[in-house]
Amino acid sequence: QVQLVESGGGLVQAGGSLRLSCAASGGTFSTYAMGWFRQASGKEREFVSTINWNGGNTAYADSVKGRFTISRDNAKKMGYLQMNSLKPEDTAVYYCAVRLISVMSTTPNAYYYWGQGTQVTVSS
Repeated sequence: QVQLVESGGGLVQAGGSLRLSCAASGGTFSTYAMGWFRQASGKEREFVSTINWNGGNTAYADSVKGRFTISRDNAKKMGYLQMNSLKPEDTAVYYCAVRLISVMSTTPNAYYYWGQGTQVTVSS
């Protein structure tokens, strides 16, 4: 089993930056792909970014491409999402998730373990 805990969310002004962290414990984090997803109030959970097991491959939703950067530090069992040029429409609960295989995926159903989420609010 893998336990995931997100942190780093908060309130930020439009145009600002925020870095989310995802601390993993248990399992074999270094062999698993991971991803970030978000869910705004009243909306479906949507894909944000994903990264393969060693960080060699990444993918981003069109809405965040060029503004967000996903990364990981397997030695520390940590995943990160650097968010720049934040917009009010980025406001959501952000979740990190881990697969049981090494290949990245943009589909929420492909992920087995999920954190509790961290709130990101971007004011206009």
